[in-house]
Amino acid sequence: MSKTDLRITIIAMMVLMTACQDRNQSPAVPSPTVPVSSPPTSPTTAPAASASNVTDKWLGQWNGPEGTYLLLAKSGDQYVVKIQSLDGPTTYEGVAAGDRIEFKRDGKIESIRAGSGKETGMKWLLEKKDCLIIKEGEGFCRE
Repeated sequence: MSKTDLRITIIAMMVLMTACQDRNQSPAVPSPTVPVSSPPTSPTTAPAASASNVTDKWLGQWNGPEGTYLLLAKSGDQYVVKIQSLDGPTTYEGVAAGDRIEFKRDGKIESIRAGSGKETGMKWLLEKKDCLIIKEGEGFCRE
């Protein structure tokens, strides 16, 4: 496990531990300071569903080409969406919207949906079957 993977794992665990704490107690572990954009506000944004929601099954890391990845964690009813691109990591707050996760990036509502490697439009992922897609050319898959 690389140092970057270890750091991501630690941050994800801290987010999950914070979400599971009794709200009347002080946190045992301080939350990491990460710039987070506002959650999307859109008429298509549905209320968060139960733990059996299809989007909850996406929690964890999804890999893209050249060291890029998508890391999804959950904090309460919201998702923590971390995207590691070639430009570096960015983190957003997302919400479940049916069979998608919506988040706001650069003033625009984006959504994460399930698909195949072929649907990503990325030659490196063509053979993959279990993928998440933000838009064509921006996809991440699991082995």
